[in-house]
Amino acid sequence: MRTVFSSITFFLLAASLLLSACSSKPSSVPQQFTEVGEAAPIYPDYRDVTIPPNIAPLNFMVTDSLADAYVMQAGDLVCGAGRDGKFDMDSTVWRRILSGARGRELAVNVFARRADGWVRFAPFTLHVAEEDIDPYLTYRLIEPGYELYFQLGIYQRNLTNFDVTTVYENDRRNGGNSHCINCHMFQNYSTERMILHVRENNKGTVVTHGTEAFKMIIAHDSIIASGAYGGWHPTLPLLAFSSNKTAQVFHYHYPEKIEVYDGESDIILYDAERNEVRNILRTPDFFETFPSWSPDGTRLYYCSARLPKFEYTNFEASLVTRFDSLFYDLYSVPFDTVTYTFGEPRLEVEASAIQHSCSTPRVSPDGRYLLFAYAKYGQFHLYHKDADLWVKPLEVESSKFLKGQASQSAERKVESSPSYPLTATNSPDVESYHAWSSNGRWIVFSSRRDDGDFTRTYIAYFDRQGQGHRAFLLPQRDPEYNLLLLKSYNCAELTRDAVRLSEEQFNHVICHTEAQLATYRE
Repeated sequence: MRTVFSSITFFLLAASLLLSACSSKPSSVPQQFTEVGEAAPIYPDYRDVTIPPNIAPLNFMVTDSLADAYVMQAGDLVCGAGRDGKFDMDSTVWRRILSGARGRELAVNVFARRADGWVRFAPFTLHVAEEDIDPYLTYRLIEPGYELYFQLGIYQRNLTNFDVTTVYENDRRNGGNSHCINCHMFQNYSTERMILHVRENNKGTVVTHGTEAFKMIIAHDSIIASGAYGGWHPTLPLLAFSSNKTAQVFHYHYPEKIEVYDGESDIILYDAERNEVRNILRTPDFFETFPSWSPDGTRLYYCSARLPKFEYTNFEASLVTRFDSLFYDLYSVPFDTVTYTFGEPRLEVEASAIQHSCSTPRVSPDGRYLLFAYAKYGQFHLYHKDADLWVKPLEVESSKFLKGQASQSAERKVESSPSYPLTATNSPDVESYHAWSSNGRWIVFSSRRDDGDFTRTYIAYFDRQGQGHRAFLLPQRDPEYNLLLLKSYNCAELTRDAVRLSEEQFNHVICHTEAQLATYRE
């Protein structure tokens, strides 16, 4: 049975007062209080963030050891909390208030009852954007270990409330038939077409079209491995994948204890209607990975690293010891949507020139900005504390030429403003996997800024001037939920509609059907 965790709606005790009736008392604004001037100690920290007008209530908790009760006020929304400091706002009132505050600011006051009376902390502001965020967020939850994947799942959250639907789970119900599930992808922010990878037992890639699905597998001596990272063409039934031979190593002395790297990687193209696959970029001296289409489908972006010159004859040992010498640049290649042919690569961001590395390129829906992760080395930045989100404006193409690399011939460079970090959005810890909203005004991404151990989903506004705003944590009904959940969020993707297949349908395709072998085409 498909699992749905429904939100609970609290009714107003006094409609004329338009107060939210939380489960705790008090529920009215104190008439007498002392201004303390200090910032309210709240978690999650939602102070001075920009939020979508259709987001679920930003429930938070106050941690003040001197207080035994709390009240918060945002416009005519009033909510009380007990000693635990947790606010559970009325969603109906919250929705009405945000709808009326589009494009404006909403002041939030927090009061605490201490032994000598009520105090009010320094007010803070919520900036309510004009633009909505896509209502559905699909993500994977996985334990933050490195050796086994015994219990993990893919889920879909309705961002306008707290409903969570299970897309597919691999857990104890599968017994010894457990498998890894990852890399769910959607075509152009719609669930009409999607894919889902399955590793080990029942391996294959589930490809859906509407409510129909089949499982395919890519295996050919001209291809390194089955498809891994990638994405749908925005309009055609095509997927660009990286084909990777991936490994991970653990460091004894190095500060970042784990590194994931590729021993080989190429780019392949898969036709979902014909169940055919072919190579796009197959270059032994370069590692290509993370392909992603432009919104008009006429250009494919990807990362590429030249293999360093190794001193050792053992290639694998050389990669392990020189993991920090792999620097990935960003390239793009033109695509003809009629002939399905590709042109010559073009260098977009040359990070290797200053011994840095790019990962996971994503172009904004309006085609104006290339969003990517940026760190000192490598392409799997999940464990790199220096990894940040950067953007490159994509505007004017010039006739300036660069000297081509051995297997990647000379190409034109984009003349535009230089790349820059989203300073207000980033943190001192890891920022990694990211995705745009369909209107280009919101970014969702993974971050370890809370504790350095668990990746959690953050949302940030991206304005029309190309700047990212201060990010906020995915809201939950219980504000302590993320602290108590001992799992990491990964690969968060936004869609306009809900996943169309049930959990039972996915289970049937994954566990009870044979994978169809994709035909290789030269």
